[in-house]
Amino acid sequence: MALDLIHPPDSPNPKIPLIGERYDLKISQSIKLLLLTENGNENTKLAQFLQEFYELMQSRLDPPLESIWVYAALTFRTRHDPKDEPLDRISAVKHLFQLISSCSSSCDSSKSIALLAPVVYEVYRVAVELFGKELSSKREKKAMREVKSLVEAVLGYISVCSSKGGESDGSNLVAHFSELVRIWAGSDVGLESFLPLVSCEVCGTVGEEGCDVGYLAGVVVVEVFLLKLCLNIGSGISREDLENELKIWAVGSITGFGNFYFFEFLVRMLLEKNLPLSLLSSSGDEVLLRKVLYDAVILVDYSFLNPERTTHLPADEVRNLAMARLIVTHEAIEYFRGHGDQRRSISYINAFSNSSLAAQLIKWIRKQIHVEESDSKSYGSSPKSLIKWLLNLEDQGLRVFDDSVLKSHAELVHDTPKSDFEQPASKLQSMKVDDDLLFYIDNKGEELDRDEENEKMNDAMTAAFVAAAHSMKSADNGGKKRKEGRSTGKKRKVKFHKYEPLQNSESPSGRTPVGCYDNESSGSEVNNTPSDEDLEQDEQ
Repeated sequence: MALDLIHPPDSPNPKIPLIGERYDLKISQSIKLLLLTENGNENTKLAQFLQEFYELMQSRLDPPLESIWVYAALTFRTRHDPKDEPLDRISAVKHLFQLISSCSSSCDSSKSIALLAPVVYEVYRVAVELFGKELSSKREKKAMREVKSLVEAVLGYISVCSSKGGESDGSNLVAHFSELVRIWAGSDVGLESFLPLVSCEVCGTVGEEGCDVGYLAGVVVVEVFLLKLCLNIGSGISREDLENELKIWAVGSITGFGNFYFFEFLVRMLLEKNLPLSLLSSSGDEVLLRKVLYDAVILVDYSFLNPERTTHLPADEVRNLAMARLIVTHEAIEYFRGHGDQRRSISYINAFSNSSLAAQLIKWIRKQIHVEESDSKSYGSSPKSLIKWLLNLEDQGLRVFDDSVLKSHAELVHDTPKSDFEQPASKLQSMKVDDDLLFYIDNKGEELDRDEENEKMNDAMTAAFVAAAHSMKSADNGGKKRKEGRSTGKKRKVKFHKYEPLQNSESPSGRTPVGCYDNESSGSEVNNTPSDEDLEQDEQ
């Protein structure tokens, strides 16, 4: 391990490494003993624990998360005064980031990312303090620049870790996560305060005994992702340009990270009435961020979510994410419909129809029960109709919704009135909404018909995605084109590409930076589904 620059002074050589359960027991007992002596806060005791956890960390080529976490916490505590002004504090957090990244150099990507949770916590605290000031002094302005610079550095590090490829070793925390939080932030700080940019539901899962390290890594990624978005809100550019820039960055980052849990947290966060960003954004900023996140989550069919790429994950987690995406798409349609943005709502319906989401859910249902092909008209052509069909199956005794939160959201579909967006295809066509509203990229230059009026309307929706697409290399790998399924007379065919990060890079780190992609893209085929009008007749 590359720890020559971080070991305590005059430290002896590491002891003979403990093996197996004895090692885990030693870490667990040492953490509990440290918590018992925490109130005393004697320097001599802290020095002893610092030495002990350094040796535990050095005794393994791939040390457990807890050993690095505690060693970094004790080191940070001895060198940092929490009463320092923001500029000094952010400098201390930078040194913490360097320390943790050095200690975790031999760890897998999930553990390396999960270990950054204290870094995110500390930089968030400084950011909140600076947001509460007018930034009138030069030191305050410099501190804010340093905060943004550090967030960029952390994102770059996560990108490098993500580009390593491979799967997490599936390891769980030896100690309870709440104990690690106490060591870092003290007994007065709960999980919700330590992880301020995720929901209480996520905090509850992290707080469970034996939390998966990969799950915690996803929490860290989503927190840094959201912190970056919040810090960019006050950039001073126009709201339209800001929205487009944030979309470019969000789509590229989601694709580059390729992290299942990170994406799941984004989706489930959109199910919340309010985003967990109250300390960093106003209500107007939240609306802007919700637009950005809805577009990034719904309008792109990400390849890392393909069934063949998620075989290492529990099947129920993959299925619940698909259900959550379905419900979020429906709620986004209703949200923008209620705000008078009909074109955005229809673009989400089109994206849903051309994605593989509906096909995945229906395939799963067919594995549970026998569904005749002639019954396919019951699926409908919108998220709302598919949710109704799933609820109907559950009423008949099939357990469709394992997650109580998702089921409660799904049941709200009965309270939404039938809208124009659930009419037959001929009525949707009369609304003159181009398929360009979707995130379609075709390097072969396939042109779609458009008139001048529609082009102006599309620009606001697609400018960011088109720019993002230029940084991606997408191509047709023989994938089948989909039938549009909503036009009358002339039928168009469009490609809905998936993007995959490069596995090889010529960058100095040997890793792929966010925004570089290969051309191994393929479309997914979804058969045309009848209109919801047919569904309404069947239900009668």
